[in-house]
Amino acid sequence: MTDKTHAADSAKPLVVGIGGTTRNPSSTDRALRLALRSAETAGARTVIFDGPFLSRLPHYVPEHPERNEEQRQLVDTVRKADGLIVASPGYHGGVSGLVKNALDLLEDLRDDERSYLDGRAVGCVVNASGCQAGASTLAALRSIVHALRGWPTPFGATLNTSEKLFDASGACTNEKVAVHLALVGRQVVEFALK
Repeated sequence: MTDKTHAADSAKPLVVGIGGTTRNPSSTDRALRLALRSAETAGARTVIFDGPFLSRLPHYVPEHPERNEEQRQLVDTVRKADGLIVASPGYHGGVSGLVKNALDLLEDLRDDERSYLDGRAVGCVVNASGCQAGASTLAALRSIVHALRGWPTPFGATLNTSEKLFDASGACTNEKVAVHLALVGRQVVEFALK
């Protein structure tokens, strides 16, 4: 991750995106990028930790406090964040292990003055091949955000990937889905600015 923040940009809220899959590009990665683009349009700076990045993180082991560079980078960036967008595929009705491992690593924020995700809006995006897996995964993701003391945005997007949602360039081909992803990004920024 490179930080090209200019003085004028540092006043903008920072929204961190976490999500994706090992398959690049994936529909989860594309959805996360579109939601982050909406956050940028609403006035935020954004940083993304996508599936390929998350796949390089070692398993979170609470009894071993040593962290590699990528683990520290994720935790330190979230520490500075004003809001987050988390995108997960729905695997068997739950959050993917890749995304859950990254969220478990946020235990390192426990003793911060602003512990975990306290006071931060978190937009939730779930991609699943079917409505049932999407709904149960969204509920699970919101529960994780609550456990981390974050505020899930009022709207969480669930995308049914059994339908074609993105073209080869990554553009959303479903107007309803595009509106939903934009709403998630915008709500995160609106709450961060309050």
